[in-house]
Amino acid sequence: MANLSIFERIKIQLFNTYGREYGKMLIHTGIIGWAMSSVAQVFAIAFNEKIPKEQKMFMIPQEIADAAINIVSFYAVTRTLSTLANKAVKCGKLLPGNVSKYFNTTLIKRIPNKIKNLGKANFDVEKYVRQMPPKLKKNYHNFKNGIDVLATLTGSIISCNILTPVFRNIYASHKQQKNIAKYNNTLQAPDKPQNKYSKYYPLGKNIYSFTNRGDLKI
Repeated sequence: MANLSIFERIKIQLFNTYGREYGKMLIHTGIIGWAMSSVAQVFAIAFNEKIPKEQKMFMIPQEIADAAINIVSFYAVTRTLSTLANKAVKCGKLLPGNVSKYFNTTLIKRIPNKIKNLGKANFDVEKYVRQMPPKLKKNYHNFKNGIDVLATLTGSIISCNILTPVFRNIYASHKQQKNIAKYNNTLQAPDKPQNKYSKYYPLGKNIYSFTNRGDLKI
């Protein structure tokens, strides 16, 4: 019974959070999906015995960086488009036909000074939704959710198929150039003396070969 109660509270919380904001649910589940897939990829690399340790030291940070780019790009684009779409509906710029007609015929007769701002950035349709007939309320909320979902899906397509690959390529190119420069610096660095006597004699091999010449007589 206790478990059922907890389950019911979770359902109520989820409904209160996402019941009328389907776009927000898509954004959050998308982020969770990106995060889980990235974690799985990192673990797959870390526990793969066929991958050398040296490669893992490069591949794991690279995968984490890719995950960060994926998540940030996805959230930024989808959230921005969702916010703009919701704002357009809330201010009355985008409305279903019957709701727009209700504002421009019924409400404008009652409060013409306020309704004349319909479609402007400072107008708030939500203030007048309670006055609508039940059918218009339902149409408004369905339309708002549909626009939110459409904007979120559009943002996810733009992010996943256009922006994220571009950002990942830019990062990979920068990382590659950095590694190449580091490798070139390693090649250009002077070799350290390998002779075991070099720490005792500044001339290293030369002094050793001089003292061991065959024509030197005592």
